[in-house]
Amino acid sequence: MMEVRCILSKSPASTVSGMSFWKNLFCNQVKCWCAKRFLRNDNVVSWTSLHRLIIFSLFLALFACGGNKARPNLTTEERFAYATKLFNDKDYFDARTQFRILILNAPGSTIVDQAQFYLAECHFNMDEYIIAASEYEKLIRLYPRSAFLDDAQYKNALCYDKLSPKADLDQKYTYKAIEEYQRFMEEFSTSELAGEVEKRLSTLRNKLAKKEFNTGNLYRKMALYEAAIYSFDDVLNRFYDSQYAETAHFYKGECLFKLQRWNEARTALEQFVQKFPQSSNHSQARSMLEEISRNAGVDGTAKN
Repeated sequence: MMEVRCILSKSPASTVSGMSFWKNLFCNQVKCWCAKRFLRNDNVVSWTSLHRLIIFSLFLALFACGGNKARPNLTTEERFAYATKLFNDKDYFDARTQFRILILNAPGSTIVDQAQFYLAECHFNMDEYIIAASEYEKLIRLYPRSAFLDDAQYKNALCYDKLSPKADLDQKYTYKAIEEYQRFMEEFSTSELAGEVEKRLSTLRNKLAKKEFNTGNLYRKMALYEAAIYSFDDVLNRFYDSQYAETAHFYKGECLFKLQRWNEARTALEQFVQKFPQSSNHSQARSMLEEISRNAGVDGTAKN
């Protein structure tokens, strides 16, 4: 049998004290016990030894966790520093608890708005976007002079942005995100976050435009031209600056052409040709306009 020697790690007294000393002592004893058991009988581990090892591991985990708890009598500043350290270590679950305790115990503190912001950030970083949005909104409502106000408004909008699904699903969170982003632009137009907000607004508006455009295109393919025109008009009226406006304009003219509503078709297609001269549908629009001229009079009625 191999000889096993158990030696406690030697650390200077200044670096190991209190709970740290006892935790190190406990860990070394467990290591010694494990080494003896695993090296016994030519390294063959018995089920009994394995079970005992598991039990010791559980005790070790409980012992270690107990040593990380904050003192109940921390000052506001100490608790904030402790909570911030947990946050920076990405221990958002425990950081959330500490920030909440601080907010409840010191509502008049000068750092309570920071604690409220970081509480919201904890939920955001745990992908709990509905709760996070609620906490950001609470900061905006309760601390209107906070230095974190623009960040809170931006992150509030971003929560709903994160919840926004793909274009073919219900878009209630997309509309809410747009609403909150627009509120940001109204109140913090000079913020350094304004550029990013404009990009997000454009992306979300394109998503809504895509949903309405796809609906219109489906009706178009089914030859339900009246319904298709209604959807394309919605794209042009509400999302005129989206990437789908050009094709929606052309398809509207095409649908009117197929319904033989010559005057309306002529107007829509002429506007399309003038507005989008570089469009890939330009030649088709020209062809339909020529056919309208051959088949309809100036007043839009069919020629005899």
